[in-house]
Amino acid sequence: MDSETSTISKPIQKKSATRVQIRGSSLLLSGKFLSRGINMLVDVLIVRHLTQADFGAFAYALSIVTIVKIIATFGMDRAITRFVPIYQEQKEYKKMFGTVFMVFAMMLTLGLAMALMLNGFRTYAAEAFFSDQQALALLLIMIFLAPVQAVDESIIGLFAVFASPKAIFFRKNVFGPLLKLGVVMLLIAGGGNVFILAWGQLTVGVLVVLIYIVLLIRLMRPLAMRENFKLRSMTVPWREVLPFTIPLLSSDLMYLLMNQMDVVMLKYFQGVLDVASLRAIQPIAKMNQTVLLSFGLLFTPLAARMFARGDREGINKLYWHNAIWIAVASFPVFALTFSLARPITILLFEERYADSAVFLALLSFGYYFNAALGQNGLTLKVYGKLRYSVTLNIMAGFANLGINFLLIPRYGALGAAIGTTVTLVLHNIFKQAGLRLGTGISIFDPRYRRVYIIIIIAAVSVALVQTLVEPPVYISIGLAAIASLLVFRLNRHLLNVEETFPELLRLPLMRRLLG
Repeated sequence: MDSETSTISKPIQKKSATRVQIRGSSLLLSGKFLSRGINMLVDVLIVRHLTQADFGAFAYALSIVTIVKIIATFGMDRAITRFVPIYQEQKEYKKMFGTVFMVFAMMLTLGLAMALMLNGFRTYAAEAFFSDQQALALLLIMIFLAPVQAVDESIIGLFAVFASPKAIFFRKNVFGPLLKLGVVMLLIAGGGNVFILAWGQLTVGVLVVLIYIVLLIRLMRPLAMRENFKLRSMTVPWREVLPFTIPLLSSDLMYLLMNQMDVVMLKYFQGVLDVASLRAIQPIAKMNQTVLLSFGLLFTPLAARMFARGDREGINKLYWHNAIWIAVASFPVFALTFSLARPITILLFEERYADSAVFLALLSFGYYFNAALGQNGLTLKVYGKLRYSVTLNIMAGFANLGINFLLIPRYGALGAAIGTTVTLVLHNIFKQAGLRLGTGISIFDPRYRRVYIIIIIAAVSVALVQTLVEPPVYISIGLAAIASLLVFRLNRHLLNVEETFPELLRLPLMRRLLG
């Protein structure tokens, strides 16, 4: 009887674990979509309000800020979520506060040093690197955002350690994005220019950091701050932290090369108008990865527990069930940004950005392809395949750089979009190969072939109707919504909707659609 009970309980535990991961990730996804929606509205308002040249200069300056922020962060943001809870659990408060002090001191020192250096050598920078004086003037203001944003991301990590999920939800998905939206609304109402926008972004960034530093001090008061948060008594664990953070800089390097260097090269080889054409639509294309990023937060610890138990079959099932949920849940965004790329681009950014539609379609395909096959990168890390992941990240980053050097001088923004898309697809294929060779997870599970075939047919059908008939944009959006519902309904049994979200079937309309 005991053996029967144990054999029956295993699949139940796997199902319930997957159910908990999907449901919990869906809650985080709602917050992610909220913040992405607000930020997308901010981006659309900025693009529509500014001239194309002004937006190109602003986007270029923002890309340089992101590069400087990554350098200033130096991977130290990961030390917050990794080492602070460990030292807190062990009651080694001197090391815990030493880690916090080390992270913030390094970020502020590196970030402010680079910002002050740029302002100090502005004349040399103008002669050597910046033919566009407006872009340089904007950068001299916005460069101080780099240390501010680096500190802000680390503060979010500290909230994850010390605060409740509700506080993180409010801070990351509501408070910050709404402040940015307020600045843009004031800019538009007052008829402000791009320099007022730059000062507004910097002011909001500083204000948010100051407010949350005060809140963090209140949260950390019970941890003997007066006794342990002193320079003389703190223990700074350099030797423990740096060996952990430095190897993971490869992920930052890949992000920098794939998401920022194309803008730098576009500005150098073509000009700010090409930067504007690409950067206007890129945040919309990246919406295809929203579900992937949200589901990853709870996927990693669950997969790690299964790995610790040696449950490789359970990880394989978790991986592919997670992957098809991501593919199906991301499809509505993919249908809008790929199949309806042209009408959506014109609707959001007006006719002057119509040529950017092809960039939107290309990037959307790359980002969706990266998302639809699931958490392959996180799974490799769960299995401890760090060397493979680091090597692959570095190769992908430099491959993207090489493709951009070949294509951007000749094709401009189109070359940058092709370079990013090709790199995303190849990077994802090699991660899938790494899964098969290094973990035993199937490179593609035949049981879920039906899901991907339905998605391809639906996306191509919407694109063909749009190309051949060219209906009004609102009818096209309605067709995309119908296609999304069909994709969900036709795959409802494989998604196991009845077990994962039983409360949906209590609603008459949802019961008809899904039951």
